[in-house]
Order: sequence, then structure tokens, then C-alpha cells
Amino acid sequence: MRDQDRLPTSPGFWRSPLRGPWFTSVLGLVLLVGVTTLFVTGLVSYAAYNPNLSRVNDTTPNKGLLGFYLFAWPTDPVWLYRLTQGVHVTLGITLIPVLLAKLWSVVPRLFALPPARSVAHALERISLLLLVGGGLFEFTTGVLNIQLDYVFPGSFYPLHFYGAWVFFAAFVAHAVLKTPTALRTVRRRLRDEPEEGVMPAADTLVSPRPARPTVSRRGAFGLVGGGSLLLFLTTVGQSLGGPFRRTALLAPHGTADPNGGPNGFQINKTAAYAGITAADTHEDAWRLVVTGRTGTVRLSRAQLLQLPLHSSSLPIACVEGWSTADQWWRGVRLRDLAALVGHDGDPPDVLVESLQRHGAFRRAALRANQVADPRTLLALYVNGEELSPDHGHPARVIVPAAPGVLNTKWVGRLTFGAL
Repeated sequence: MRDQDRLPTSPGFWRSPLRGPWFTSVLGLVLLVGVTTLFVTGLVSYAAYNPNLSRVNDTTPNKGLLGFYLFAWPTDPVWLYRLTQGVHVTLGITLIPVLLAKLWSVVPRLFALPPARSVAHALERISLLLLVGGGLFEFTTGVLNIQLDYVFPGSFYPLHFYGAWVFFAAFVAHAVLKTPTALRTVRRRLRDEPEEGVMPAADTLVSPRPARPTVSRRGAFGLVGGGSLLLFLTTVGQSLGGPFRRTALLAPHGTADPNGGPNGFQINKTAAYAGITAADTHEDAWRLVVTGRTGTVRLSRAQLLQLPLHSSSLPIACVEGWSTADQWWRGVRLRDLAALVGHDGDPPDVLVESLQRHGAFRRAALRANQVADPRTLLALYVNGEELSPDHGHPARVIVPAAPGVLNTKWVGRLTFGAL
């Protein structure tokens, strides 16, 4: 028996007295709410890119029915994407200790023999592999993306998109099977009824030879909850911005805003990274090319400054979960530029092209409702000062409620029309 207990397939191998139906059930119910919220906010984040508008916004191939819910992303309220993506990223980071504790609590079942007692049991074990593998994949790629470490092969967007559907399908199947049992287990514990008999003996998580406890279950919950709270407090500040950013110690865009002055707020890409040089943006060389129904016009910065200028107070929010406070932008409305090339009244969609030479989102498409919004600008100034090179000088797009990558910097061309 002692020799058999050295193998992970033996129930006696797993001796922690913490494992049991109640411990696993509580963690599972927390994840039921948390993962569902993550999935919904993730789908909302994907919709914010207007992926059906143009291939330049989305490189996810053959999504087919998986894009059934997509809708035209609104421009109100201006903090919409800041909220949904902030919740998605912050909650994902906060749930990591809960996920790891849940996996630890059920690990004996992964080694249970026989591997399949029936066809139904075999299907359940396969769903568990998809659930565990999909969960680890989604959380790992999400954390790497937040940290700007793109070490995974291919583009983050299709990997995370398809991974989310696989993971959530397995999650739903598991939740349908296990949630009633988990609820009964928690209710029995709250009524001080014994755990014995809550689950079939062959499927129990209770060790037949538990080791001496070194921490109580209450202490274990405190450890998991404390870890989640610590991750929350050291992450959420990047979404809140302002003085709270200093608390985001674990986020690339945490601590204080860079430098100071009107252009002293967060960025992802510098001009140097994007390959933008002073020769590209010099007033003698740079021209904005605007194309539409009646042809093409080329405008220098000086000519743009002769057009009616307007101001908008808008934040920037990015897929990595960070956002800026509202900045005061000033420039020409996109709908006014559309009118210059024959699109009076309701303007159409627009393809925005940047001067940057490499990297994703050198081009981005905006829907007609975004172009028509009077707060959508080709910005020339921010907070009363010309845009700095890193913030998109000589001109950048700023759109209410849009993901940061759709607020294209170093704009060189606008093409209005159906996309």
C-alpha cells in the first residue's frame, strides 16, 4: 500500500487535508461568476474593434458563426471601452490565485483510474482537458499581452479569440454538470451538515490518509483572497489613471506618468519604434492626403489650421487594460474633412493610414457613426500644446470610446467611403 501511495494515481498520494468538496465548490462558484464576466467583457472588447468593418481591423480568419453577436461599436459614453476593458484585464489578473487554487484542489481527479468508466465519463474527462488547458492558455496569453511580451507564435487576437471559445464551451459544460452539486455542498456547510455523502465516494477529493494540517481551510481561503486582493490593488490603478496609477506596480503602464507637461501621459509606441523620423513629419514634407467621392485633396498642417478647429475631452484606453485620464484635444473634425471630398451630411466609413513603417495597426477603419460624432477629431494639439512626436505629431485621430489602437498616430492618409 505504501508503495502504491507513491504514485499520483493512488488516492493516498494526495494527502492534503484541505482538499474536499466544500473547498473546491467555493472556489468553483467564484470562478463561475468571474470567468463568465471575463468572457462577456472579452467579447465586448472584440466588438469594439469593429471587426466586420474591414480586414485591417481584424485578422481573425473564418470566425463564421462565432461573430454572430457583433454590432457597431457606439461612441457613448466616452469611457465605455475604458470600463469594459479595465474590468476584463483587472478581473483576469485578480482571478489568477483563485484559478490556481481551484486547479490544485482537483488535481487528484486528473490522475484518477480508470481513465474512463463509461462513455459519459470519458467525455467529461476530455472536457476537463479542454477546460484546464484552455484556462491556462487564456490566462497565460492574456498576462503576456498585458505585459507586452509577445513570445507566443502568431497574432494575439485570433489566438485569444479562438482560445476563449474553446475554454468557455468546456467551462459551460463543466458548470452545467457541477454547479448544482457545488451549491448543495456550500448550503450543507452553511447549515453545519457533514460533507460526507455530498459526492460519490469514488469521486471524493478527501484523502483516505490526510496529513497533519499546517493551515486551516479558512487560512487557505485567506491566502487565496489575500493574493487576489494584492494583485487587484497593484493592477487596477493603470485603468483608473491619475494618482491611482502609482499603485499599479505590476503593470507596464503603472507608477507615474512619463515626463511632465501637456504631452506627459502614457503611450505604447514611440515614434522611434514606429520608424517615424523628423524628415517624415517636417512641415515642408508632410501632407495629409484626403480621398473621397469628389477626388483627393492634399493638406499641409498650415492649411489644416485654417479650417474650423474644435476641442474634445477624451481618454485613451488600450487592450492591455491601461488608460489615461481625459486629455484636452484640439483639431479638425473628421466629418468636416469628409465634407471636403464630397461627403456632406452623413459621412461614410473611413480608412486611416499612418506613416509608421512597421508594427500592427498601421491602418485602421472607423465606422460612419464614429466619423459623424462631433468629438472625433484629427487632433493637432493636446492640452494646449502641439502633439509631441511620440503622441502622433503632426496629426493623430482621437475617437470617443474606441480602443487605443484605433486612435491612429502620425496620420498620412484618410480614405472616405464604404469599406
